[in-house]
Amino acid sequence: MRIFNRQTDPAHADIAELRKLAARFRQRLADVKARLGEAEFAWYCYDTLSAFDHLDRLLTGEHRFLLELAEDSPILDLGCQDGDLSFFFESLGCEVHAADLPDWNYNQMRGVARLREALDSRIHVHQIDLDTQFALPEETFGLALFFGVLYHLKNPFQALEILSSRVRYCLLSTRIAQVTPGSGTRIQDQPVAYLLSPGETNNDVSNYWILSEAGLRRLVQRSGWRIVEFMTAGCATDSDPVSGDRDERAFCLLRSAAGGEGRMDLLKGWHRLEHDCYRWTERRFSVRLKAPEREGAARLRLRFYIPPARIEELGPITLSAEVNGVPLAPQSYECSEEQVYSAEVPAGVLTTARARVEFALDKAAPPSAGDSRELGVVVRFSADADPPALLEPL
Repeated sequence: MRIFNRQTDPAHADIAELRKLAARFRQRLADVKARLGEAEFAWYCYDTLSAFDHLDRLLTGEHRFLLELAEDSPILDLGCQDGDLSFFFESLGCEVHAADLPDWNYNQMRGVARLREALDSRIHVHQIDLDTQFALPEETFGLALFFGVLYHLKNPFQALEILSSRVRYCLLSTRIAQVTPGSGTRIQDQPVAYLLSPGETNNDVSNYWILSEAGLRRLVQRSGWRIVEFMTAGCATDSDPVSGDRDERAFCLLRSAAGGEGRMDLLKGWHRLEHDCYRWTERRFSVRLKAPEREGAARLRLRFYIPPARIEELGPITLSAEVNGVPLAPQSYECSEEQVYSAEVPAGVLTTARARVEFALDKAAPPSAGDSRELGVVVRFSADADPPALLEPL
């Protein structure tokens, strides 16, 4: 399926070049769809590859090299419809997971299935209900495509929060509004959302929340993301939630607050983000860390906190770690202030761009009647600081 003539590597292509390639791929898909016809179903009626026209305006600086953000991690296409974006990214050499829900998909996901067969594609197709406590098919994704989905969700906060723990970067678009319908009350600068009645917009009962710009920014921040690029398109003056001629869209590139510039991916053993800034771990928990560019020995660091009640209940706690399966020296802690685990990683252990680190506590608080979680230690996250776990060159 690859369409790129590798005089240069598409993984390092500027977004303007990707936009040109998307235009070529659009024609290829149109030819395939015309050949397959619509005898059993109708193809999705909107041009999802037109997102690249907006991305060319949105992305600046180093962010214009979109696939470099994803590195070698899979891409997640949420609300994939017929999979046009998924198949395009696959054509660039990416591993892609496409997800939608038949009940809300334009043709019950028959389009993406038909194209996957016709293109001899290997994209992974999943049925995921984003309004549930859903699980993602991979531990970590480098990039999620989340175009035009957020306002179709009953629980957008939950969806964004779950994604923030498994996805490094996210490209998101959603409808926003500057004023309310009818009265024209100005809401652009207030962190609010308008709840649509069934069929109020486009006669579509699957539309729910239309956020103000301030509301979208607040939602993103409180669900574990940081906005690194932002723009709007469409109606620039007095956009509202319901009128077809007053449709305004926000486009943004988000970075997970858990990852600190993409240097840390959360894997297993982490509980949900609390109060926008910390997570409990289980007794065993793991991360994937970006390795130093310089070869040789390195130092693993983890900042964490042990609440006083845990020390009183359990006594001293020992933390051990493995990097790419190589055990490091365990360390014990017996006070409740912020702690740092620090251990040298021998030369030759960091053989890939990202290293898997497994942490293990010798004891943790078991589930109780008041809390069903196993509780290990507390790890704090901040958008203004380094990630709590790092691999640093020696």
